[in-house]
Amino acid sequence: MPLSTRRAFVSSNGPRPTTTAMASALPRYTSVRLPAAVATVTVLLLMSVTTVQSSQGDKEPVYRDCVKQCVRTNCTGARLRGFQSAQPRYMALTGELLLLAGWTCRDDCRYQCMWTTVGLYQAEGYRVPQFHGKWPFARFLCFEEPASALASLLNGLACLLMLLRYRSMVPRQSPMYHTINAFSLKMDYFCATAVLLYSIYLCCVRTLGLRRPGVSSMVGVLLILLFTSHVSYLTFVRFDYGYNMAANASIGMVNLLWWLCWCWQNRRTLPYWWKCGLVVLLLHGLALLELLDFPPMLWVLDAHAVWHLSTIPVHFLFYSFLIDDSLYLLNTEKMGVKVE
Repeated sequence: MPLSTRRAFVSSNGPRPTTTAMASALPRYTSVRLPAAVATVTVLLLMSVTTVQSSQGDKEPVYRDCVKQCVRTNCTGARLRGFQSAQPRYMALTGELLLLAGWTCRDDCRYQCMWTTVGLYQAEGYRVPQFHGKWPFARFLCFEEPASALASLLNGLACLLMLLRYRSMVPRQSPMYHTINAFSLKMDYFCATAVLLYSIYLCCVRTLGLRRPGVSSMVGVLLILLFTSHVSYLTFVRFDYGYNMAANASIGMVNLLWWLCWCWQNRRTLPYWWKCGLVVLLLHGLALLELLDFPPMLWVLDAHAVWHLSTIPVHFLFYSFLIDDSLYLLNTEKMGVKVE
């Protein structure tokens, strides 16, 4: 929507503060702060409570007044019925499929007022702010973050393709077959933590569990408790982006060091060890893209989408390692050789 149109939207729905008045109250930059220190012990970190940082954009009076006036004017009576009748069917259908209310009139007011506020920031030379913990994105169909949605879909397809290849090449009798199949059933965000924790469990089973099943079972129970605590905190206490990032960084470091130690220990006996080492280094290196946290290019492509896209090729190398290792374990089991 052009800036002039966005300004007209606010003007037609009530007064707003002047650009100069808003500019005097704005800082010269906006940032999302992470907690000052990350606990070195993962258990303590997952149980800790950190302060939520509000987004600059949704704190602005011009944004709040715009949303309030828009909702009051357009989201009741005949105008609300007009909005609902004009809403594309795919917007409402998406909400129904997800058991949500679809794209509501209030959501539309927030979207329009967000762009109005962004236009004012840019006109005064300030950095684009975040709104409700997210950068402004240009909506496409029913997707608020179209690039991330597409990248997530491609990631899922890559995982599915390689999982099918794994199942076709590795017999079910392989010691790690079922553990790896369970690992492949992953999602995003909450489950970014689940994937990291399960990767730790996978490493535990591979390094200890094949000889000491009781140890891997106890570690599995502990990881389930940690994950339950983490999700419960984000769901029922507060959805804290900084805490979630810090928790994942700490868990990821445990995962990284454990796998690298295993790779180093087996570098002389397993010719495919380098695949595992390269995968964990790439995944944790690419995860730094999430920390860049820049405003989306062309209002579509942000750091999260770039991270999703960059990890797609890693899946092929990762499953190549899993296939090699599963076949190795199966052969050594048949020969009665002790697995290291």
